[in-house]
This record gives sequence, structure tokens and C-alpha cells, in this order.
Amino acid sequence: MIARLDRRESGSDSNGDAARKVRVRAPAKINLFLHVGDKRSDGYHALESLIVFAETSDGIEIGPGSDLKLKITGPFGKALSRESDNLVLKAARALQAKYPHEGQGAHIALEKNLPLASGIGGGSADAAATLRGLNGFWRLELPEDELLDIAAEIGSDVPACLLSSPCWMEGRGERVSKLGAMPPFELVLVNPGVAVPTRPVFAALNARTGIGAMARPPVLASVWELVAYLADAGNDLEGPAGRFAPVIEDALAALGHEPACVLAQMSGSGATCFGLFDGSVYAAGAAERIAEEHPHWWVKSTRIAAPGIGAPQWSSTA
Repeated sequence: MIARLDRRESGSDSNGDAARKVRVRAPAKINLFLHVGDKRSDGYHALESLIVFAETSDGIEIGPGSDLKLKITGPFGKALSRESDNLVLKAARALQAKYPHEGQGAHIALEKNLPLASGIGGGSADAAATLRGLNGFWRLELPEDELLDIAAEIGSDVPACLLSSPCWMEGRGERVSKLGAMPPFELVLVNPGVAVPTRPVFAALNARTGIGAMARPPVLASVWELVAYLADAGNDLEGPAGRFAPVIEDALAALGHEPACVLAQMSGSGATCFGLFDGSVYAAGAAERIAEEHPHWWVKSTRIAAPGIGAPQWSSTA
């Protein structure tokens, strides 16, 4: 959802621009399936995926500033602060460079709740949330297709994360289209505490489904309809990621052994795995037990989020 705000809505009336702040959620990306095709001429593999987003998220807050500054907090903030090429600043600079005007700056605060290099689009979601937030904060009012073009230049997962809505993804990730809303199916996310870089996982890929094997989903009203749709699908990167980090198999086994877990699979290039559950009580119990048995793992009970979870929310500091 793209912000289109007048001066009254943005909080810039009698309080002035200094009173404005915008908060944007950066929800975790879940690949319900991920099929890989042949390598393209640009060096990327052709991909096909059904993507949804979870209610658990990072958070972005944008306030006024004369230049671009980034502050990082949250459980995974310390590890991220050592990275020089942060996707939040990359997104802000890309938008600033394409649509510059005098005095364009912002102070950005990132609350990093999602694990790094984990297959749930944490950095990409942060970059996409930054684009959505700054589009309104700077009053650019760019349409979604223009933001998608910028997102595609930043990273392959950023266009889908810009939508933050159930979507069908193709190409290397740059071609995305929205799908109908899904019910808030219950999920448990498990990351076994290992970072899995995307490039080595693709390099280890020796078998693939290819693209075109799946049709776009119909309206899915129940968790069992979703499971039936995914019966012939999977994640082609799960095997190579498991060879790179064998603990992924342990995470999948932990989810699969839980009552009412109807599907356990890895998301993206790993190492985060998701379990789809038939009921919130079962999901909550599974998350509690897995966290107790594996205290060093990151475990979250969550749900598939409603569209619009990443819409900017405005506030005044006055």
C-alpha cells in the first residue's frame, strides 16, 4: 500500500514538518513454494514462487533530518550494525538519487527483530518499508509501479516485500503481481541460529523443478485447501541449503513432529523454516515446546498477515 497524503494528513499543519514521524512495518516474507529454473543470461536463475507475509516483522521509523542517518536497535541489531552495505540506506539513497530536491533528508530508526540471512527477506523487507515510508515522508507520491522499479534495482526480494501482500513472483524476483487475500493461517517460524548466504546455496543446486509447474492458486478458504494446492510444490533450495547447514533438517523435523502441523518447509534460501498449523492453539503449543527444547533457536508463533500490514502509519511528536 503506497502512501498518498495531503499536508493535513501528514501532520505538517501548525506543528510543521519537524512534528512528523512515520512508522512502517517490514513483515517477514514466506515462500510457500520456491521453484528454480535455468540460469539466465544475466547470471540469475529464473524463479517462481507463491509468497505471503507474516505478522511478525521488523520496524522502521522515519523522522526529519537534514541528511540520511540510520540507527539500528532490536535483538538482531548488533550483528547488522557491522554491515557496511545496509539495505535501508541503499534504498533511501536510491530514492533520493532518483527524485532529489533541496533539503531532502531523514533520520531512520530500524528495529531489527528478524534474524539475518534467514530466507524470510529481513533486509529486503526493511528496504521495501523504507521506500514505502520515504515515498510519503518526502511527499513524492510515486505510484506503485515506479517504486517497484527502484525495488528491483536494490535486490531480488525487494519488489515482493514492497507489496507486503500475497503475491506471485517470477523472473529473478523483479516480476510480482498481487493475489487475493488469504485467511490468517497459523504459522510457526523456526530459525536454528545459522546464517545461510544465498549465493553458496544456489551454487550447490543440482536438481530443480523448473518454472511453469504450478498454476496460480485459486481462492484458498481453508488450510487444507492450501495444503492440497501445495501438494506438488516445494522449495528447490531446501536440499542444497540442508547440505550447507544440516541443522535445517533438525528444524524441519522439530516442526513436522508437532501435532496439527500440516506442512513443514524451508523459506527462501534458508535457514528459516515454517510450519503451517491447523489451529492457533496447536501453533502456540508447538512454538513453546520447540523453544524450550532448543533455547538457542529463534522461534515465533505467528499468522499469515492481512494485506496492508506494511502501510505507513503517521504520528506527531508534538
